Amino acid sequence: MKARVKLLEGVSMVAEAGSGHAVVLDGAPEIGGRNLGFRPMEMLLMGLAGCSALDVINILAKARQKLTDLSVEVEAERAPTEPKVFTKIQVHFVVSGKGLSESHVRRAVELSAEKYCSASIMLGKTAEISHDFEIVETGSH
Repeated sequence: MKARVKLLEGVSMVAEAGSGHAVVLDGAPEIGGRNLGFRPMEMLLMGLAGCSALDVINILAKARQKLTDLSVEVEAERAPTEPKVFTKIQVHFVVSGKGLSESHVRRAVELSAEKYCSASIMLGKTAEISHDFEIVETGSH
C-alpha cells in the first residue's frame, strides 16, 4: 500500500492513494491553513469509521441479515500536549434493516473491533476505544 502527499500552497496538500484516488488536506487557520480540505487527523477517524463499516456490512451479509443502511459516528478526544494523539475514541454504529438480530449486530461490531478492523486495532494501541450500536427497524418495502 502506498500514499503520497504533495504541497499545494501554504499548508494545503493533495493526498493521493496508491489506488489512484485523491483528497485535499489542509491545516487549521492558526497554523497557516485555509480550511480547504480535511485535517490529517480527521482522515484517521474517517478511515477508522470506514474500516469498521466495511467489516460490519460484510459480517452481517454473511449472517444473512437484511441491512438497508449503516452509519458510523466517531468522536475522539486528543491529548492536550504534543504529540496530540487520540486518547479516547467512541465508535457508534446506527444499523438499519428489517428484522435485524441484536445478537448478530453485537457480534459483528465486536468482531470488527477485536479481530478485523486494522485501523481500530492500531489506534487502540494509544487510545481507549469503545463501540456501541443502535438498531433502526425499517419497513417491509
